[in-house]
Amino acid sequence: MTSSNIILKVENISKQYRLGLVGTGTISHDLNRWWSKIRGKGDPYLKVGEVNDRSTKGSSEYVWALQDINFEVKRGEVLGIIGKNGAGKSTLLKILSKVTSPTTGEIKTRGRIASLLEVGTGFHGEMTGRENIFLNGAILGMTKKEIANKIDEIIDFSGCERYIDTPVKRYSSGMTVRLAFAVAAFLEPEILVIDEVLAVGDAEFQKKAIGKMQDISRGEGRTVIFVSHNMAAVKSLCTRGVVLEHGKVVFEGSEDKAVEKYLNSQQETSLVFENTKADARSSHIRKITILPSNLGGFQEFGKTMEINIELYSNGKIEAPAVSYQILNSNNQPLVHELILNTEKAFCQTEGVYVLSSTIHSIKLYQGSYKLNVFFADNFSKTKFDGLYEICPFEIINTNKRDYYWNSGSAVYKENDTNWNIKRINEFS
Repeated sequence: MTSSNIILKVENISKQYRLGLVGTGTISHDLNRWWSKIRGKGDPYLKVGEVNDRSTKGSSEYVWALQDINFEVKRGEVLGIIGKNGAGKSTLLKILSKVTSPTTGEIKTRGRIASLLEVGTGFHGEMTGRENIFLNGAILGMTKKEIANKIDEIIDFSGCERYIDTPVKRYSSGMTVRLAFAVAAFLEPEILVIDEVLAVGDAEFQKKAIGKMQDISRGEGRTVIFVSHNMAAVKSLCTRGVVLEHGKVVFEGSEDKAVEKYLNSQQETSLVFENTKADARSSHIRKITILPSNLGGFQEFGKTMEINIELYSNGKIEAPAVSYQILNSNNQPLVHELILNTEKAFCQTEGVYVLSSTIHSIKLYQGSYKLNVFFADNFSKTKFDGLYEICPFEIINTNKRDYYWNSGSAVYKENDTNWNIKRINEFS
């Protein structure tokens, strides 16, 4: 590494796996590798293999989990690594942490690396929390005296003081993560590697952990490599971002641009539910379409979202009413919007109608949501149709904020909704 400010350098890292088998493969494959090696040839199986797209069935038994990854990380930098499930993020972190070795390429580092990749990583279940602190410190190359000087801070930060002399096999996953993070953060590695594991902790601990990572990078000048699906955390914490897709780097740059690239790289442009089970001769809901602010089913907090409800009316309905509910991940309705014929006329003759509901500034908390949609006659109290738990979407908040919210916990009352109605078909 030429620059004294560069603490980690990834050069041409690739990782190949053989599907369905443990180890490198069969004896014949190992012999082929050996024969190629003694003849001065390269590994013949590096010339085969497919891109790691988990959603498609391939023709090769070899896949590239990572392919030709290159980037540098400076001292004191917080690098966010983002991408969809299966993009290669965890594989890359395991290589950086030396849990597994790359098929090709090399990693150059200056200093110690502490990793938090899975719940209980590096912990021995039969040992107490206190004993595991000393064990992890020793693995990081610290002396017993250095660890003892930090142990009170570690225990206090973890919030596990009452259970610190209890074997960690009796800890909950949240307690284990709390202690593991405290050990990794306070034993002062030069590079701290953290996977999505922090999501196991509660909201209070996540806020505390992110604050500590900010102190580590800005105040203490240490480096953090952070993987998360929480785009608000990435933008708040990271100074730079890398986007992975099918094992390749598709973007490297500022954290804002990285998040934008990730959110807009998804394939879906809208969320559509086709009601194929309805009786075509009766009045019913034909189709629901959500148009979120970002591709891939992501809706940005405070931005406009449109919900289109397509109806079929088999004749005049005396007092048609259409409504929808937005439900959180616990199926609790948080928003209920209603349109009546007295507000804007529709379904007064046979035809297909599209009702568009535009929420100009949706202010739901971060989390997963879905819809219930209803179509009824308010005069006769007849319900023509009801669709339940459809069109799942995600509310995200990429604004840099000093606080973090529980997923799906509340809704602001500032939703400003307009309805528009269009008749798109007529029947004689």
